[in-house]
Amino acid sequence: MKQIVTLLLAAFLSACSTVGNLFPPEQTLAVKVTPTESFKELKALPKPKGMIPVSVYSFRDQTGQYKPASNVSSFSTAVTQGATSILMQALSDSDWFLPVEREGLQNILTERKIIRAALQENKKSADESKELPPLTTSKLLIEGGIISYDSNIKTGGFGAEYFGIGASELYREDLISVYMRAVDVRTGQVLVSVSTSKKVLSKELRAGFFRYVSFKRLAEAEGGYTTNEPMHICVKQTIEKAITELVLKGIDKQVWRAQEPS
Repeated sequence: MKQIVTLLLAAFLSACSTVGNLFPPEQTLAVKVTPTESFKELKALPKPKGMIPVSVYSFRDQTGQYKPASNVSSFSTAVTQGATSILMQALSDSDWFLPVEREGLQNILTERKIIRAALQENKKSADESKELPPLTTSKLLIEGGIISYDSNIKTGGFGAEYFGIGASELYREDLISVYMRAVDVRTGQVLVSVSTSKKVLSKELRAGFFRYVSFKRLAEAEGGYTTNEPMHICVKQTIEKAITELVLKGIDKQVWRAQEPS
């Protein structure tokens, strides 16, 4: 019996050393998203001679895939539908581009109509009224989208069991791909086009004990741990990497220029 307990403890301690705490985590408060390596590369770009106004009407999920589910119908998409917001945030974080709002353009136009109506009413009692400034125009249009989500491109694992005591580790790799292009608003010419991809890793580790310790007495124990990369974080990293490559490729093609070093 002592040997059984020793082997059981050894199996669980080995699992703990690989994946960390096997118990469910406690509730935590909301925190700021930690900057990724792709974000650091984006901030490390050379400074531009001037910020370029850009507009994004839509940056959609073009994969059309739904989340895999067992024995049920799932209508949740495998990829986030908020890629436009992620792209606008990444463009705003960079020092190269000045994004202007186009996805919610109808809301802006409605508010401007309300402001014009208020100005017309105030104009009756005042000689002068402030004119509403025109909307900021953009020189570039950012197009593209999430064009591919390939699941189970690589699967594997390792396991061993002896005398009712065993442990196993499984992993799976998915792949997400993004295409992005910068279009000249005046001519419609595609100035720069890039593509980036990111692997999405999922891992599972399990350890268990199952055997009869005596007549009609069965001992059984099982523990496990799984980790899955958040999909929106993977999309964020892929988009940030695409913007970095877009800027560098544009510098090489002399579409835009960096600031001269002092």
